[in-house]
Amino acid sequence: MFRSHVAAPSGAAASPQFRLPSNAWRGPTVVTCTARSGRASISSCSVTKEMEVAHVTDSEGARVEPTLGERLRLGSLLEDGLSYKESFVIRCYEVGVNKTATVETIANLLQEVGCNHAQSVGFSTDGFATTTTMRKLRLIWVTNRMHIEIYKYPAWGDVVEIETWCQSEGRIGTRRDWIIKDLSNGEVIGRATSKWVMMHQDTRKLQRVSDEVREEYLVFCPRTPRFSFPEEDNASLKKIPKLDEPSENSRLGLVPRRADLDMNQHVNNVTYIGWVLESMPQDIIDTHELETITLEYRRECQHDDSVDSLTSAEFEGASENGSSNGVALSMHNPQHQFLHLLRLSGTGLEINRGRTVWRKLKGKKEKL
Repeated sequence: MFRSHVAAPSGAAASPQFRLPSNAWRGPTVVTCTARSGRASISSCSVTKEMEVAHVTDSEGARVEPTLGERLRLGSLLEDGLSYKESFVIRCYEVGVNKTATVETIANLLQEVGCNHAQSVGFSTDGFATTTTMRKLRLIWVTNRMHIEIYKYPAWGDVVEIETWCQSEGRIGTRRDWIIKDLSNGEVIGRATSKWVMMHQDTRKLQRVSDEVREEYLVFCPRTPRFSFPEEDNASLKKIPKLDEPSENSRLGLVPRRADLDMNQHVNNVTYIGWVLESMPQDIIDTHELETITLEYRRECQHDDSVDSLTSAEFEGASENGSSNGVALSMHNPQHQFLHLLRLSGTGLEINRGRTVWRKLKGKKEKL
């Protein structure tokens, strides 16, 4: 059976130093899915709501107890089993100079809730969120594109609730979406979406998603398409042109730290966000905050690579399907929009291209 996350029993004693928000406790959701030859079917799944911890059994009927981490985690599948919610307290080491959470913090939380969702429905715990068939064929998911919009950054001590779900994206990939809320009032403070493609773990070549793999994960996806950005022509769909050189700003020779490597010995996706921001003009950093970031991942970065970060303003009238310079309609950048390029220092090969949009901080004056 697939194993789900189950929370602590309602009668369990809570630590006197920690008190849950009144609307954070909804009781555990228990999902039971019978696996047949490594494949799941919709008819074999049932979702129940209980106030006690229900034990979960494996395929041979042996009782499997939830771990302490699963009991303490403030997250669970929703009643229909098709999406997952988890709450997080923003900690002091997760905020930046503006005393609010950094975009890297937000991205890490998105990654965390996505991994916990995958574990809650029985996918692998090796960091790849792979199905049974994928592991047999040595296939993994890799990020192709990430788009994050933050409308209000949470401060130290705030509690955010993040909902996530995944669904099919054409024949060669899948997508994962997120909605971020302020748990105290239910306000939507951010949204995100991502596209993932399947790669062979050894050859590093992209693979089509087979019907067998699709059947294994579609059972946990919404029956009808659901998007965190349902608006037509939303920013997450906007093409990113390649930045023309020479760039206006650069930071050369960035090297991955040991701490930048994930459990699979690859540079973590969030590290690329930090590298992109390293070449932002300091006057924008001082007077603005990041509102939107879109990244397209084009090449893996290894632990011994050296990376150059390049940034230039994207002016009105720049061509979306050609160069980033275009014919400017204005001599300034009223939206404070920038194009970014990460490349290997030695060969110049493109690792990542991106776009950021910045909004002015209240009370901050721009430098002339």
